[in-house]
Amino acid sequence: MASERKVMRRSGHQFADAVRLDHGVQVLEQLLAVPISELVRSDFYNLTLLPAEVFDCLSLVLRTPQGVGLGTLKLYRSAKSLRFGAQDVTMLGRLEPWLARIFQPGEVDTQDSVAHDSAMLVATPQGRLLWTSPLANQLMALAFGPRWHRRSELPPRLQMLLHQLQHASHLGSWTGAAPALPQLDLHNASGWFSLRATQMAAAAGEGQAVGIQITHRVPRVAHLLPALRALGLPQRQHELAYWLARGLPEAQIAERMGISANTATYHRRQIYTRLGVQNRLELQARLLAPR
Repeated sequence: MASERKVMRRSGHQFADAVRLDHGVQVLEQLLAVPISELVRSDFYNLTLLPAEVFDCLSLVLRTPQGVGLGTLKLYRSAKSLRFGAQDVTMLGRLEPWLARIFQPGEVDTQDSVAHDSAMLVATPQGRLLWTSPLANQLMALAFGPRWHRRSELPPRLQMLLHQLQHASHLGSWTGAAPALPQLDLHNASGWFSLRATQMAAAAGEGQAVGIQITHRVPRVAHLLPALRALGLPQRQHELAYWLARGLPEAQIAERMGISANTATYHRRQIYTRLGVQNRLELQARLLAPR
């Protein structure tokens, strides 16, 4: 972090300042307080950007129509890729209002979400990481931000979860009751994350260990789109299958797609035959089933 303060104009932790001062798309040179040649010699680059294989960057602070900051969207490219150009800046700038609307957090609706991924980490009770997996690394980066990438220490909020587990274990040893597993719930633009900690058998040479299960839930629509793409349906059938799975009445689907009710019925029958399903419920079960 000390190195970051030397090379970056503003730390990623200073979001309030970014909301107040940063407007529009920022390119890498605008984000730096030093020349690029000095950036690549810094600890910040070698410990943060290089391991994540990122170099060039576009940054855009997203706000609600009332000016409340939603977060900073950062797009990265590797050193082997072409640098971002004026066309990229213009395109991202045009998307700004739509992106701001998309990333506004909504209410957590477990009925309209599905478990997308789940992975395990193992740490000491003090929060030192013992074991993880590529998938767990990805989920942790989504939940806690890319700064966590391959860190050896758990984020502070997750360390608090371990403290709660220790407290519950001590309490259980006094009362004789099985302690309730503590859980941390997070919600951001990437979806909903639940992290649950449980005591594990001692690992050889490492003392006690704690298993942390991280589960990533996403809105059903986010799970639906890749499932649809994998089917390779013709464009019209792809669109109609999307609305069928979302539960829209067929008359509304026809109106949205600008086709007749008879055409919508014809395509629906084609979809059912192609996918081997009998009705809408079977179609939803196939498209929205956990991966």
